[in-house]
Amino acid sequence: MSKLLLAAGSLAVGIGCLSEAHAQKYPDRPIRLIVPFSPGGTSDLLGRVVGARIAEGLGTTVVIDNRDGAGGTIGAALGAKGNPDGYTLLVSHVGLAVNETLYARRSYDALKDLAPISLIGETPNAVVVTNALAAKSMQELLALARKQPGKLAGSSAGIGSAAHLALALLEYSAQLKFNHIPYKGGGPSMVAVVAGQVDLSIPAYPTAVPHLKAGRLRILAVTGATREPTVPDVPTVAEAGVPGYEFGIWFGLFAPSATPKAIITRLNQEIVTALAEPDMREKLARTGVNAGSSSPEKLRSHLRSEVAKWAKIVKAAEIPIN
Repeated sequence: MSKLLLAAGSLAVGIGCLSEAHAQKYPDRPIRLIVPFSPGGTSDLLGRVVGARIAEGLGTTVVIDNRDGAGGTIGAALGAKGNPDGYTLLVSHVGLAVNETLYARRSYDALKDLAPISLIGETPNAVVVTNALAAKSMQELLALARKQPGKLAGSSAGIGSAAHLALALLEYSAQLKFNHIPYKGGGPSMVAVVAGQVDLSIPAYPTAVPHLKAGRLRILAVTGATREPTVPDVPTVAEAGVPGYEFGIWFGLFAPSATPKAIITRLNQEIVTALAEPDMREKLARTGVNAGSSSPEKLRSHLRSEVAKWAKIVKAAEIPIN
């Protein structure tokens, strides 16, 4: 028995040495960063900004791989099942936690199959409407929705996307009913509002910013607990007539669960360093994302609490479970 224990111990030490050696050479080839949504949305924007900075810090190339579909679960599954060698990463958001309840038949478990690296930042969503809509304020939108239950169409990046959750939470909190129209990504969802194919949407604020600046959409409210500094005259949804309403999106970086700890630590250090830089923080702030890093442990704890929180909300709001 002692020989077996000795052999097992030697094997463990050997594996540890190999992992450490691998980490010391890391990275020696391009890194794939999976974005589980289509180009044009906030996750894609954030992935490209952060990916470019990681590439610079690590002296390698980061290739963005957009894998949209099924509310982000297709891309998340690819991230969870990728080789645990540090060359497959996943940038995701609050939807990762929501999908643990919303997609019962997904092929991965976010809490078991993904290794948290760091939080990246957070942003509120924005209630935006087509310029042709009669409602010029959040109060007028709420009144119009109450007069015409189920008639106003609201777009989203898909079932379970942040915009869908924000819309569902508004329905639940204000006792309203909208006609939810899911699209394949934040970009197409915004195009639909701009074109007047739908009446409104509640996308991540950065997704709406270019259209707002160009005058293609009107913003009625933001969904955070406080006003967005870049549009201080725009009220929160709670201020505008739905007390207690609050919705925000957090973003995080993940790797497959068996990725060596030394690599996770290296990547975490790169993110922490990058997000502490004034230029990087300002670049993200201009898009509406408030930068903020964390330890892997903090992100793991945050994900666990978010899974529990959204399990209750999904059921209470009667969002269909796939």
